[in-house]
Amino acid sequence: MSEIEYFYSAHSAFAYLGSARFMEIAKAAGRTIVHRPIELRQTVPAAGAPGFGERTRQHRAYFFRREIDRWAEERNAPVMTGHPTYHQHDMKLCNGMVIAGIAQGRNVDNLAHAMLQAHWRDDADLADRDTLVRLAESVGMDPGPMLEAAMSDEMQGIYQANTAEAIERSVFGSPTYFVDGDMFDGQDRLEMVERALRQPYAPSNTA
Repeated sequence: MSEIEYFYSAHSAFAYLGSARFMEIAKAAGRTIVHRPIELRQTVPAAGAPGFGERTRQHRAYFFRREIDRWAEERNAPVMTGHPTYHQHDMKLCNGMVIAGIAQGRNVDNLAHAMLQAHWRDDADLADRDTLVRLAESVGMDPGPMLEAAMSDEMQGIYQANTAEAIERSVFGSPTYFVDGDMFDGQDRLEMVERALRQPYAPSNTA
């Protein structure tokens, strides 16, 4: 196969931290990234995990700050201080914009990275149309056709279909990568993704 499936949301911290490295790995392996934006507010509960606001203070402090800071340093992916101001905004528009770009035959790798980076490095509001216009133009893309289609029934239907498929395939976080059907959860598995592209892992021997 010549593709890597990529399930994520355009505002995901850990998708951002792994984004540049993931794209390097895919390019080196000659693989095309199949972007599958999903609604995390559905996939996380469906997997039985508590939402961000329902987790303990200690868990949030470690997983959503200390881990982010360390991986930001490890991946050379700068992050803002604190939590993004607009993180709880509805992400249908930005994820729909990525999906619309795909439907229009565009390579959305750079757009997706620009969204992730702007949200976590620059505190950008990904629910704001003017912000999305600026981000698309920054990577040489015409935002008009993508934004016009982003909230259409067709694009939002694909968004929901991606989410339903993610739940069906046991995706429980962002990012999740599939290499020839083998699932890797989290950007901290990218070195394993790289290895799997060279030499697939043996199938699991557990039920």
